[in-house]
Amino acid sequence: QVQLVESGGGLVQAGGSLRLSCPASGTLIGAKTMGWFRQTPGKQRELVASVTNSDSTYYAPFVKGRFILSRLYAKNTQFLQMNSLKPEDPGTYSCHAHFVVGHKGHHWGQGTQVTVSS
Repeated sequence: QVQLVESGGGLVQAGGSLRLSCPASGTLIGAKTMGWFRQTPGKQRELVASVTNSDSTYYAPFVKGRFILSRLYAKNTQFLQMNSLKPEDPGTYSCHAHFVVGHKGHHWGQGTQVTVSS
């Protein structure tokens, strides 16, 4: 089992930035996809950004141009740089990794809360 633990959430003013981190307990090499999801009250969890093992990236339209997903294999960590935060960005952000070899399956972190004040 791969454990993911997010950090970096908090309260920020609109227009500000946050950097979320998600170190894994094991290697991320071999993950088919990894990325970040967001959960807000009354809504289904939605994909914010993802990257595949072939470096194909996806950004949800509502964050494209503002958020940047990156990963550092040497530290078994993925990041989400959140810039130009908007009042509609708050939620619980969770990191995710999907393996099809080794630790097969979907692995989730507990989530970190992001709040944006206007």
